[in-house]
Amino acid sequence: MSAIPPVTTSTTTLPTQDRMPIQTLGQNDFLKLLVTQMTSQDPLNPQKDTEFIAQMAQFSALEQAKTMQQDISGMASGEQSGQAVSLLGHDVQVLDAKGKTILGTVNAVTIEAGTPKITVNGKSYTLDQVMAVSPAVNPNTK
Repeated sequence: MSAIPPVTTSTTTLPTQDRMPIQTLGQNDFLKLLVTQMTSQDPLNPQKDTEFIAQMAQFSALEQAKTMQQDISGMASGEQSGQAVSLLGHDVQVLDAKGKTILGTVNAVTIEAGTPKITVNGKSYTLDQVMAVSPAVNPNTK
C-alpha cells in the first residue's frame, strides 16, 4: 500500500480584487441561453415554440431600444458639434476653471474625446462654460 501524503493548509491569502460584473447581455448571450434551454429541456414535456417566440420578441425589442438609444446619443453629439461650429466668429463670454470670466472671439472648434470644444484666446473651453454669446463686430460694416 502506498501512503497518502498529509494534507497541508496554506495561510496565505490572495489579494482581493474589485470585480465588476457584466451587467448587460448581448445577442450571443441570449443565443447561448436559448441553446442551453433547448438542449436541457425534458424531451417528454418540451417547451412550447410560442414561449421561444415570445423570448425572441422580447430580445428583439430590447435590441431595438438599445440601438435607438445609441442613435439618440449620436444625434445629441452631432447637435453639440453644430452648436459649437455656429459659434465660430462670435464674441463669447466663458467661465474658466478658476471661475474667471474670459471675453473673446471663437476662432476654432475641436472635437476631443467626442466632446466639441471652442477655442477662445488660444485656450479650449467646453460648451457648458459659455455664459454669453454676441455676434462679432465686423469692421468692414462701419
